[in-house]
Amino acid sequence: MVIVYCDKGVGWSPILHMVKLAVRLLDAELIVLEYKTPDILQKLSALLLNRRRNINGEKLLFICPSPKELPVIFQIPNIRKRFDFIAAWVIDSFWIDRIPRTIKASKYFDHFFITSKEDIPQWERMTKTSVSWLPWGTDALGLGGYNGDRKWDLRRVGRQPIEWDDDGLTEKSCSENNIKFQGRPELFDEQIQNQKALMAIYQQSKLVLAFSNTANPTGYTHPIRSYLTGRWADTLACGGIVAGIAPADPSNKELLWDGATLELGTIKREEGLTVIKEALANWSPKQAEYNYKQSLQRLDWRWRFVEIAKIFQVQPQKLFDEIKLLKLKIDQ
Repeated sequence: MVIVYCDKGVGWSPILHMVKLAVRLLDAELIVLEYKTPDILQKLSALLLNRRRNINGEKLLFICPSPKELPVIFQIPNIRKRFDFIAAWVIDSFWIDRIPRTIKASKYFDHFFITSKEDIPQWERMTKTSVSWLPWGTDALGLGGYNGDRKWDLRRVGRQPIEWDDDGLTEKSCSENNIKFQGRPELFDEQIQNQKALMAIYQQSKLVLAFSNTANPTGYTHPIRSYLTGRWADTLACGGIVAGIAPADPSNKELLWDGATLELGTIKREEGLTVIKEALANWSPKQAEYNYKQSLQRLDWRWRFVEIAKIFQVQPQKLFDEIKLLKLKIDQ
């Protein structure tokens, strides 16, 4: 089995960590491709030359940041004849309007996994290919935890609404409310180091700020579709609670549970701190333990890999061994 990834930098460190975990547990070869637009010959080859499936060939999974990167797959030498089965797992799959024409017309893919369940009918219609839901996850078993002794009441990670964006002002307001707050963490250039450092921060935080992209829009987020990101899943895997405004799409709600989020109902800092202060007064280490267990059951990447193994019709022993460990941890 071959796993192909198109790396997009430090902001995608949770996905790179997942990719390397998948490579190990699915016993796969990793190919990392640079994102660049296919040249004219690659486009013509995709459009004009049919793929010749090799019944004795390899299986390929392309873990793709968004639909627009799908044509990167054409960089792989001899792709028309080398593989028996090709699938793509598209992370930001809600950008349906960015599915390239070469992908719609070429039929190089045998299956698509997408993180936005509501989009399955449209993906199937546009690509004429089978599609299934494979949502965001986290390495709860490997990097998660639920310690009850937490250094920070409230932690800021990633982009925030304008009233929450100045860490100095937020810290002043928190101090006035006897809330221990910490602002932007240090980022590391090496992505795996960065991901482990973030998970350590989450394990020391009772609440982590995060607002849905529709509640806190920017120029690079989807204007109308709300979605989970690594902050939500990784915070929960470390026993934390996400404070802010959660994504409202039904499939995102399926992944969450009562106690996973603290809904502030506003992007105003002072109003939000009133809700946060009340929640902290009632916080218990039991909440951290509960969120960690729910993450093991619902969000761990290994459950996603099981679905991949079913579609690919493979029996990866390393994955099955860690699923046993996962189930044992849940029972404990």
